[in-house]
Order: sequence, then C-alpha cells, then structure tokens
Amino acid sequence: MEIIGTGFLAHHLQPLRDAHPGYLVLAAGVPRQQLPDRDHRREAALVDDMIERGLRQRRTLVFFSTASMYGAPGCRGLEDDPIVPSTRYGAHKRDLELRIRESGVDHLILRLSYVLGPNGPDFRLVPALMKQILSGRVRILRGARRDMLHVSDFVAVLDRLFGAGVTNDILNVASGDCAEILHVVEHLERRLGVAPEHQIIEGSHVSHCPSVDKLRTLLPEFGEMGLGPGYHRHALSRYLAETGHLSRTA
Repeated sequence: MEIIGTGFLAHHLQPLRDAHPGYLVLAAGVPRQQLPDRDHRREAALVDDMIERGLRQRRTLVFFSTASMYGAPGCRGLEDDPIVPSTRYGAHKRDLELRIRESGVDHLILRLSYVLGPNGPDFRLVPALMKQILSGRVRILRGARRDMLHVSDFVAVLDRLFGAGVTNDILNVASGDCAEILHVVEHLERRLGVAPEHQIIEGSHVSHCPSVDKLRTLLPEFGEMGLGPGYHRHALSRYLAETGHLSRTA
C-alpha cells in the first residue's frame, strides 16, 4: 500500500508499506482541533488530490476520520446513525467523509478512536494528562470518556481489514473499551506511584464512544486480540513502558 504522510500514524504503518497494494492510505491531515480554517482548506485540497489519484490508479482511498464526531445527546456511536458532530473538528471530518463518498472513488473511511503510542504528539490527551499528573495537579472533566487503542493494535486491525479486502464502507476502529477519564488518570497514577491533586470540572461531559459491533462482524478474530472491557489499562501500561516511564507493563 502507499502511505501518504510522515506523522505518527504514517510512521507506525511503515511495516505494512509493502503489503496490500490496492490501498492508498491518507495518513496526513489536520492533527488536532482548534486550528484555523486555512488548515482545514489544506486538508480538503489534499483529499481532492488523493481522490483523483485513487480514481486514476483504481485503488481504494483510506481516509482516517474521527470518532470525536460522536458525542451528541442520544448518540450510540454507530456508523449508520445520523451524525451531529459535537466539535468543529468533527464537523470538518464529516464534510470530508461526504466529499469522498460522493466522488465515486473506492474508499474505506475509518473513524478512529484515540490511538496512543510512542512518538505521538505531545499535545494529545495522554501526554497532556501525564504532564499534569507529574506536575502534582490534574484537571478532570466529570463524566468524560474516551475509547483508547494502542497503535500496535491499530496497525494489526488495519492489516486484517485490508487483507479481507474491505472497501466502500465506513467503519469505527476502536477497542470497545470507552473508559472514564477519571479511571484513566487513576491507572496512570497507580503505575507511576504518584498522587496528584484532582481538580474535578463540572459541566456537560464529553464522551466519544464508538460502537465496535460492525468491526467485530468484519473481524471475527477481534475477540482474540485482547480488546474490549478493561483494555485501556493494558494500552496505558504499554505506553508508559515504551516511553520510558516504566520498566515493564502490567
């Protein structure tokens, strides 16, 4: 497959670069929320270029969308449900999804949960929480939840999806373990042996919890990959070990 991009996900996908020649993987785009419109326009232009290439080369364009478009009241995190993004970033990704679907290119749109692993950007959730925890005070939005997927398992899931020839579909790629941020913080504290002050922030909770029902159907081996309830603890411990905070995982 051809990998477009040089960032976190593109780096970890390199072991698959000589496999799955029918796929064109777009792993370069807007990496974070709260960016100016010019960055969104840049990503839209890149998507248009990849659509043209996919059509010309008759390959399946793989687009990394986001599970953060889930979170509106009553949202079940299902791929086929009406989407009302709760963030500007989610709305931007939804618009790009529609652009791809209407273009006629063969495509695979993957709505990713929070993918964590070594060499990830410092501004993302877990590094930001780590910085606060180690500073002695951490802010936690009451009721907020996130599904987390270690990047090695993310790559394994994609390898299996591409091997199965999945195309022209929208699919959540997640662990199926949507953990409360409070529990994430508590696990990090236990593994690091620290006890920072908790500042609990009240207000509307933000929960981006994608369903993995469809993924389970497409990948019968999903249940054998160690994913599901409680998985976030394994993913976080592995992350801590890989980033030098622990000598071993737990």
